[in-house]
Amino acid sequence: MKPDQSRSIRFIRKISFLLLLLGSLFFEIGLAQPIDKLKIQKEDDIQKIERLLSRLNLNETALVPVKQSLNNPEKAAEELLRYYRLRSSIKHPIDRNSKADSPGNNASEKDIEIANDALKHIFVGQSAYPPHFCGDDIDWNSRPVPDNEWVWQLNRMSFWESMGRAYWHTGHEKYAKEWCEQLVDWTCKNPNDNDHKYAWRSIEAGIRGYRWTGLYQRFIDSPSFTPAVLVAFLNSCYDHAEYLMTKYRTRSNWGLMEAEGMAFIAITFPEFKDAEKWRNEAFRRLNNEITVQVYPDGHQRELAIGYHVGCIRWFQRTYDLAKMNGLNDAFPESYLETIEKMCEIPMKLGMPDGTNAQFGDAWAGTPGQYNELFLTWAEMFDRDDFLYRATNGEKGVKPTSTSFALKESGLYSIRSDWDRDAICLVLKCGPDGGGHCQPDNGTFELFAGGRNLMPDAGSYIYNGDPENRAWFRQTKVHQTLTLNGENTKYDPKLLLWKPGNEMDILVVENAGYKNLTHRRSVFFIDKRYFVFVDEAFGNAAGVVDLHFQMAPGEAIFDDENLSVHSDFKEGWNVHVQAEKQEGLKLEEEEGQISFVYTKKEPRPAFRYRIKKESENSGIRFITLVAPFENEKPNLKIKVVGDPQPGSSNLQLEIQENGESKIIGYSFLEKELRIIRYIGTGGITYSRKI
Repeated sequence: MKPDQSRSIRFIRKISFLLLLLGSLFFEIGLAQPIDKLKIQKEDDIQKIERLLSRLNLNETALVPVKQSLNNPEKAAEELLRYYRLRSSIKHPIDRNSKADSPGNNASEKDIEIANDALKHIFVGQSAYPPHFCGDDIDWNSRPVPDNEWVWQLNRMSFWESMGRAYWHTGHEKYAKEWCEQLVDWTCKNPNDNDHKYAWRSIEAGIRGYRWTGLYQRFIDSPSFTPAVLVAFLNSCYDHAEYLMTKYRTRSNWGLMEAEGMAFIAITFPEFKDAEKWRNEAFRRLNNEITVQVYPDGHQRELAIGYHVGCIRWFQRTYDLAKMNGLNDAFPESYLETIEKMCEIPMKLGMPDGTNAQFGDAWAGTPGQYNELFLTWAEMFDRDDFLYRATNGEKGVKPTSTSFALKESGLYSIRSDWDRDAICLVLKCGPDGGGHCQPDNGTFELFAGGRNLMPDAGSYIYNGDPENRAWFRQTKVHQTLTLNGENTKYDPKLLLWKPGNEMDILVVENAGYKNLTHRRSVFFIDKRYFVFVDEAFGNAAGVVDLHFQMAPGEAIFDDENLSVHSDFKEGWNVHVQAEKQEGLKLEEEEGQISFVYTKKEPRPAFRYRIKKESENSGIRFITLVAPFENEKPNLKIKVVGDPQPGSSNLQLEIQENGESKIIGYSFLEKELRIIRYIGTGGITYSRKI
């Protein structure tokens, strides 16, 4: 070999060695980062397992295999999952044993739609808005609309419940797999700190505490529910319960959801060392809240029917879960008695078709919306009147009364009968119920012939549109009296409640303005029509308006006769007419109504306006409010004598078709006055009712 060739070979060998050395170095550097990440991830997973194990009482016999594996956290997590899959001692409303009977009969079409969207990270937040894609990498702080309710309700995960039902309905593992991934994703991305307050209001934490125990029942047997998922799930349940121990919104529906979430975690997972502490505190709160939130008449203090029905559920579900698991001493007999009284409210105040009066933050809902609840309550409390409501009168026995006074709540209902076409008026004059209540004392709704003829405006929206939120809360957009168009305050008083076979009478007052009191007297005569006497008395001066609103549709205004009537071409209508007096004017107003969150529509609205001078002792409006099917009633009404507005005596003479009758009341006598009928032949007879 020539010297030049030998040098060339040695050079090539050196270069090759250097390249090999550099390649190895770069290879090791390239692997170092993922190896470190995997190591860190594994260490983090082990810490999470150890944190969970430290939170559990492992001294129970069934948990011995877990305790024996403490030196091997990953094996301990596997043993823990095995324990929970075999555990049968804890009962839950969602029974894992019923899964075998669920294929094909567990989810609705809407559930399947919501679940399939959730697989693609298209989620429902506030359900009035369209579902929204929250990213391939889910952004749990997504805000597609200005309304904060959307992101708050996103973090309640109602769509997860649809995924659970879809999983049992179809048996498709994709729902379980995706739910497990989303659960872990949420727990990783949403620590309870200042940057994630959108996810950690106490109301959302309470709702999750309740819902997640049911989701656990749905998914625990899935192969996708791995030890890692169990660790993430239980650690988050512990964090929820500990957080809820620090939050207690008394005298609010929030307080019930906080307690419910804590109770469901504590009862479903008694293995937590602190479970008994959480459970006892949840029971203590619920036992306290049912006394401070529910009036003796049975209505929840916020005076909005949707929240009232929600409170029935929040009180009852923990009671049922406790009883299901042998905790029979958790609640006294009076607790269930109060729940029964609460269940009477939708019957007493509900419209003949089962819809709601929209007082406060409430919506009418749909006909028959509480039928399933009434069926459950009928069986629970052995109530034939509940069964009657549940079956639209086909079974059971109709309620014994057609008129109800909830005197502490300031809510009153008067109806002609219990059939779906009955005339029904519901009136409100009650205390301040808080943020879900509106300053509208004296307002009412009127239903007849299967139609709500004079519904309340509703509330339209909670967040994101303060202007419209405020508009729907104004006193002047409700069927009551205002001074200078200003909002009234709450200062209610019941003066007289006297139901009867031929006439019902209600007299309430609200001292809503400085130096001005509004008294509203309502007479329901012959189960056919209403006479309203509205009196404003005191030294205040200004413009006094009496406001009325009708259902969406056409209305006929007759300025000369101070009358307005709806103009539906079929079915029932309503006629409103004020008795004439000097200075009284009929004027149209802006009218809006919201039957669904974020949706509103125009409707007829009007006022009777008169000016009050400070030296005047008072103002009196006399108004006929008469539902009718074919022809408008022709009645004339006048005051008998000259009683001052606000006096203790009132008599009215009503003329119809040649017949007169005098009705009235005297607070001194505490009874209705004699009604005198004067027929066309001059024959006079009388009776008390």
